Amino acid sequence: MEFTTDIKIGQIVKSKAGRDKGRIFIVCSVADEQNVLVCDGDLRKLDSPKKKKIKHLMIYNTVLTEFAFKLQCNENLDDAYVRKLLEPFTKNVSVEMEVE
Repeated sequence: MEFTTDIKIGQIVKSKAGRDKGRIFIVCSVADEQNVLVCDGDLRKLDSPKKKKIKHLMIYNTVLTEFAFKLQCNENLDDAYVRKLLEPFTKNVSVEMEVE
């Protein structure tokens, strides 16, 4: 069983299951032992993040500490900023999907 103890706010994840399968998200917060809240600034906005189980996510080693710091300091974060942060990762995913 997988737990959220290894997940950090600002970590990049990819959905393995559900309607959003294959989409890249950033972790906004840890909900409980098995769930996190994720957003991508497009389908899932910062003000309404998606609750996902850890077992339905592929966890990347990349942690965007700048995002976590701004979130912690209550700085003005918007969905455009999140999309900009995730852009390099979403480009890689779309290239992978074309190859398959």
